[in-house]
Amino acid sequence: MPDELAARVCVFCRRQPVDDAWRPFCSERCKLQDLARWADGKYRVAGEPRDQHEPEDGDPAEGD
Repeated sequence: MPDELAARVCVFCRRQPVDDAWRPFCSERCKLQDLARWADGKYRVAGEPRDQHEPEDGDPAEGD
């Protein structure tokens, strides 16, 4: 079990050990940089491509 704790490194920079205050990151800086990548659309979740012309359920652009 001690080897697992020693191997815990920041999921963003992968250099510094995880700080319990910012888990799973090592610092607030890494946490905010990771959040910025999500906000900028640099991280993507795989899925089936969808047709951009079909409105989604509850789409306000859809006519009543």
